[in-house]
Amino acid sequence: MDAQMLGGALQGFGCDKDMLISILTQRCNSQRLMIAEAYQSMCGRDLIGDLKEKLSDHFKDVMVGLMYPPPSYDAHELWHAMKGVGTEENCLIDILASRTNGEIFQMREAYCLQYGSNLQEDIYSETSGHFRDTLMNLVQVLWEACQRKTGEHKTMLQAILCNKSYQQLWLVLCVRDKPAYFAYRLHSAIHDFGFHNKTVIRILIARSEIDLMTIRKRYKERYGKSLFHDIKNFASGHYEKALLAICAGDAEDY
Repeated sequence: MDAQMLGGALQGFGCDKDMLISILTQRCNSQRLMIAEAYQSMCGRDLIGDLKEKLSDHFKDVMVGLMYPPPSYDAHELWHAMKGVGTEENCLIDILASRTNGEIFQMREAYCLQYGSNLQEDIYSETSGHFRDTLMNLVQVLWEACQRKTGEHKTMLQAILCNKSYQQLWLVLCVRDKPAYFAYRLHSAIHDFGFHNKTVIRILIARSEIDLMTIRKRYKERYGKSLFHDIKNFASGHYEKALLAICAGDAEDY
């Protein structure tokens, strides 16, 4: 039983990190949520709380991130992107431009529940100019489209194309060709920024059950090296093992 094995892995002063990786990276999100419920019933403790207590650094970020339902994980990432030192505008694009109407709706609800704050109001206060206007319209239109089941977001995207700002053009690419966009974002995070851990972790977790296989294919086609290869060259230790387990490289990538 996964919950029982996790309980054993997290006992004592240390923990069996290999066991954590073998279980949590090889289950889908719905299975992990069921494991967390069973763990709570069996151990009387919160699994996320125990992971935070026992783990550290980027390995902790991966393991804890895997335990959130997708809307809660998106809300978590948006909150920290806006409430830290400066605003991570690319993170806002990664999330807001790649989610469906229903996902935006659930994300807004999760954001309010987790942080007692309004997502649109926070976007407005933490961004500026045309970029702020675009994000505000995106969140509002997709949310309303979800309620009314309209196609207004298509009209909005056509309007965005009339602008030439860097952020807006990347936003359009994200909407139109998500695998190509995320392949670019991963390559930049690995090679241009000295391995930007937050970006790599967020994309791998968020896209792992959606289109990560296609992203991997686009990555190799465009850059000549596999995503698995590049992660292996830049990360290390159990952090590397966890990322590679999520990435799930092909035989030739080894």
